[in-house]
Amino acid sequence: MSYDRSPSYPYRHAPQNTSLPYEATYPWMPPTPPPEPARRRRPPQAPLGHHSDLRILRSAYRWQRRTATLTALGYFTLFLILSAFAPSFMTTTVTDGLPTGLLLGLLQIPVTWLAIGLYEHTARRYVDPIAERIRKQAELDAKREAAR
Repeated sequence: MSYDRSPSYPYRHAPQNTSLPYEATYPWMPPTPPPEPARRRRPPQAPLGHHSDLRILRSAYRWQRRTATLTALGYFTLFLILSAFAPSFMTTTVTDGLPTGLLLGLLQIPVTWLAIGLYEHTARRYVDPIAERIRKQAELDAKREAAR
């Protein structure tokens, strides 16, 4: 098996009369990048994702997350703090044989459901209408772009 250093064309040496540019005759050279396409003009109206609309949506979603998270984690943190620093309070009985700590622990489930309900309520009331308005505006912008 012979080691052939010739390029990938069928000639042993490059032909004398070639229309290829000088760089194209060497395979180790990177290809010349294609010319950049002509830039389009900006549309006269604000494009999809107008910054103020997205900023409003982000802040509504952020408020929604904080409210639900602080509800669930706040109660759980309160339970942990009471368990660590007020053991005498947690061992007192509420009714016959039911300690306060167990009652507060069992209340964690309804508080979690409350946080989920709060999350869904704020989503339906605040976040979803903003997202729907942005979605409709995006559809209108897409139709305008397709008509051009």
